[in-house]
Amino acid sequence: MSGRPTRPRHTIGDEPEGVGAPAVRLDAVRKVYGKGSASVAALDGVTLAFGHGSFTAVMGPSGSGKSTFLHCAAGLDRPTSGTVAVAGRDLAELNENALTRLRRERIGFVFQAFNLLPTLTVEQNITLPLRFAGKRADRRRIAEVIARVGLTDRARHRPHELSGGQQQRVAIARALAVRPAVLFADEPTGALDTRTAAEVLGLLRESVRTDGRTIVMVTHDPIAASFADHVVFLADGRIADRLDAPTVDAIAERMTHLGAFANAPLPGGRPTVDGIR
Repeated sequence: MSGRPTRPRHTIGDEPEGVGAPAVRLDAVRKVYGKGSASVAALDGVTLAFGHGSFTAVMGPSGSGKSTFLHCAAGLDRPTSGTVAVAGRDLAELNENALTRLRRERIGFVFQAFNLLPTLTVEQNITLPLRFAGKRADRRRIAEVIARVGLTDRARHRPHELSGGQQQRVAIARALAVRPAVLFADEPTGALDTRTAAEVLGLLRESVRTDGRTIVMVTHDPIAASFADHVVFLADGRIADRLDAPTVDAIAERMTHLGAFANAPLPGGRPTVDGIR
């Protein structure tokens, strides 16, 4: 790794080191776009692990590497170097078919754009991943998921008949229907009003509390991040800081200092934060 020091591993959440495999683990992950003098390191040696049953928000200024981090951690993109493991599986060891199966069976996704099929009903959108996986939907289980997101009376409606918040709840239900070990969310409340966003974030948090699910959420919003148990801050493709039991004010205060981190080269590299470089 070009002379870089070994980065100690740090786990987000309460799971002690050595007790099983973390839900998600990244070791010295780099993602470089372009070649030669035109290359840009979107991620520059990220080492981090998320324990089971943790809810973590990932924040940082524009261009800090948040989306690249999420895509690499979720197996949507492959890093240039380093390793990523989800549910104990090293993603580099999986071919595209095996990686697709892992994403279908063990990973859930919630995006800002909802990504619902307009011709399908709420129930059909929710069961779509199961159909792609060749699995028969458990009707009782699906009904429970729909009730959990408060859409029992909308199960036969189509997306255009729903509000933005209801559509996002369908997206969450679709992700939960496959019982994923890890749920990745990319700006899930970015298009929602404050009240609806709080309802959606409450659903995500309930999923962690009730099911022991691991959630990794990229967001730019301190209010959204305050619903998480932990916040990891990225700057210049590196982990700059972390915050446990976050509050809106504490998150906003940390964010104001990230620019200084990104622009201040230090002899010997960046300082470590709780063992994370």
